[in-house]
Amino acid sequence: MNSALLPMFWPFCIFVLMILVIGFYCILVTYNLIRALIGVELLMKAATLLLILVGYITGQTALAQSLVITLIVVEVVVMVVAAGIILRIYSHTDSVDVRDLLKLKDKDKTNA
Repeated sequence: MNSALLPMFWPFCIFVLMILVIGFYCILVTYNLIRALIGVELLMKAATLLLILVGYITGQTALAQSLVITLIVVEVVVMVVAAGIILRIYSHTDSVDVRDLLKLKDKDKTNA
């Protein structure tokens, strides 16, 4: 590890931790599925920033870049699938509220 870059590590690390806390807050506190999806996106961005930072500090930028590109591809797939599921839930319940997901179970019982 390059000791000259070490003072730069802590401010960025604090910034990444703040993004992680905001992402977890979005997931845990809200009932809105879109906000929860934004929280997951924030968590993925924090992990991306942390990988870039660690790669830069350790001098292994090529490895960090390849991991970040892989993480971005996985992130896009997760977001598209989650957005599709949310749209399907909205078409059935006319709401993106998590509490309204119980209506899906009730509709299945009435259709059977």
